[in-house]
Amino acid sequence: MITLVTQTTSLSDSYKLGTIQNVVDYCHDKEVLGVDTETEGFDFTCKKMIMFQIGDEHQQFVIDTRFIDITPLKNILESPAIIKIFHNAKFDYKFIKKWSGIECDGVYDTFLVERILSCGRHIGYGLKDLCKRYLNVELNKEIRNQFIGLSGQAYRDDQIVYGAKDVEYLCKLRKLQLPKIEEFKLQSVVELENRAVLAFSDIEYNGIDIDKDAWEVIARASEQEALDMRDKLDDLVKIVPELSCFVLTHVQGDLFTPIEDIRKVGVKWTSPTQVLKVFQKLVPELEDVNGKKMYKYRRKHKVIDLYVKYKEKMKLATSYGKDFFKFVSSDGKVHTQFNQILDTGRVASKKPNMQQIPADNKFRNCFLAPDGWCFVSSDYSSQELNVIAFGSSDPVWIKALQKGQDLHSVCADLVYGQEWIDAAEDDCSYMKNKSKCKCPKHGKLRTNVKTINFGLAYGMGPHKLADTLDINTKAAEALINKYFEAFPAIGGFLDKLGSFGKKFGYIKTFPPYNRRRWFPTWYPRIYKDKSQAFELGSIERASKNTPIQGASADMTKKALILIRDHIKLYDLPVKIVMTVHDQVDTICKESIAEEWVITMTRLMEQAALEVVTNGLLKADTNISKSWEK
Repeated sequence: MITLVTQTTSLSDSYKLGTIQNVVDYCHDKEVLGVDTETEGFDFTCKKMIMFQIGDEHQQFVIDTRFIDITPLKNILESPAIIKIFHNAKFDYKFIKKWSGIECDGVYDTFLVERILSCGRHIGYGLKDLCKRYLNVELNKEIRNQFIGLSGQAYRDDQIVYGAKDVEYLCKLRKLQLPKIEEFKLQSVVELENRAVLAFSDIEYNGIDIDKDAWEVIARASEQEALDMRDKLDDLVKIVPELSCFVLTHVQGDLFTPIEDIRKVGVKWTSPTQVLKVFQKLVPELEDVNGKKMYKYRRKHKVIDLYVKYKEKMKLATSYGKDFFKFVSSDGKVHTQFNQILDTGRVASKKPNMQQIPADNKFRNCFLAPDGWCFVSSDYSSQELNVIAFGSSDPVWIKALQKGQDLHSVCADLVYGQEWIDAAEDDCSYMKNKSKCKCPKHGKLRTNVKTINFGLAYGMGPHKLADTLDINTKAAEALINKYFEAFPAIGGFLDKLGSFGKKFGYIKTFPPYNRRRWFPTWYPRIYKDKSQAFELGSIERASKNTPIQGASADMTKKALILIRDHIKLYDLPVKIVMTVHDQVDTICKESIAEEWVITMTRLMEQAALEVVTNGLLKADTNISKSWEK
């Protein structure tokens, strides 16, 4: 049954009229309710919520929020004891909070749950997809688009029915998802993600202030660096004999073009087609200049190496130039959007991608705390390395972490042996107490091993290592072999993970969350089919890095939950404004900053204990006026 709550309107056969009190009376004692909204646009800072829907399979209420206040539903929506089913809860949460002041709790998100159930399979996760897959119902999402720009006119019957049916379908979907959650023992990770979505919603809602003037100065400098790199490419082309055909013998400008700006090389470096023609003169087998394929060729010629660096500069200038201002909302803040669950369990950010902003603090320092407030940011110390140490029980790693030694140096010592000893200079702090030292040769050797240490979480192979360290592939293979000879426990741990994925077609993260990643290309005969070698290798790499990245993501999400709960419990003047992998960023009143540092550190380490139970993973927490790494 559908009940419309609005100003007096003509009665339709499709629904009856009701009041907001009718909604409260029906919903207040329900254990589970479906909830949805319709809005006049996608930016909650300036577009309004124009319809609110709530109910169960039997009774759905459609509330015209242009005329009817939903604050009488506050106790229902904020009660953790009443489950509210959403699809893509972050979207609805922000609009409800903006236009009613209500902060929803007790959320069950069918979108997130489906991502958990089907992680790795890359099937559709929209409400339309789920309704088709579970209920064999075809949703007409065109009706949704008809709400955009809707002003004061009455809803059509099909719009009312559309809004009500979404609530009904959400209730039915949850019932069908629950047995699958139980079958694969995913209750803990479902609870984790459904609670974490509230924290991610708050981050998106709170946004982060930006100093546009300072940003513009840095953006102009980045653009100039890219142009300077382009000019260096031009100069290099002119002295490479194989590329003489691309040098212009007749150059022409106009009266308004400075002589230094007249191009003397007929290559448009932003055109992949033109660049490919250039590089095929140097490396005939090269087929593509896009993506990661270029990196393995950069050592073949200095022109290619310089081009890769140029592309990196251009990406920086393009992504974080003046165009970045399109992401500044009407309130003057940047409100990123999170993809809460990737295949590994990690989080991604878009519109804009705040996780990819360079960590050198040049751009980050443009994000400021309001007057009287400051940033308090906490990040885990070597989070993924601690996960590897815990999972492998490697005695060297465990001992180094227990004693607070520099893990990368300890590893380099064992990998390089006598070469490391010979590289020590007078007063080497590593030789005295195994701390990080300033010996030049130690620094290089340490960097080599550090790259492998962190690369373990990403399935780094010899080609990638060779490119990163600027060495040949043979040398990279030799270094990796020496590494695993020094740390057989880590090698055994990774091999065990890789074998599990190849054998069963999925991999799990560590307890207590045990999230699963499925491998859709896997099948039992894969071992007998040489044509599937690539897929098998891909499964093996993903099986090694997913538990490491996933476990790290799980504890960060748990930290977000604990921090949010603490803020709400004590009504603190603190807001969560960002998270990047192992880091959580808050702003708080300056008067409580020192106290909040202590509390936030404790909550971060409490969250870590749920996964890395040995208590070795610690958090570093700092105060600043701007967003820093």
